[in-house]
Amino acid sequence: MCIAIPAEVLEIKDGNVALVDYGDLQQEVRIDLVDVEVGEFVLVHVGFAIQKLSREEALQTRQVFKEVYAAMEE
Repeated sequence: MCIAIPAEVLEIKDGNVALVDYGDLQQEVRIDLVDVEVGEFVLVHVGFAIQKLSREEALQTRQVFKEVYAAMEE
C-alpha cells in the first residue's frame, strides 16, 4: 500500500520543481506529472506530485493524518 500526503504549492522553481508545505514541513518535489499553480494542493508520493486536489479535501486529509498519529501515540 502506498500513501500520498497532501501539500500546498508555495513556489514553482525551474526544472519542474516546486516548494510545497505539508503543514509542519516544507520540501521540494517534482511536478512533472501535474499542471499546478502556487496556492493549489497536490498529493505527493515519493517526491512527486501525482494529483491535484481541492483545498477542502487536502485539509480534511491532513486532519485525518493528525488524528491517526495522535491515536498511535496513546
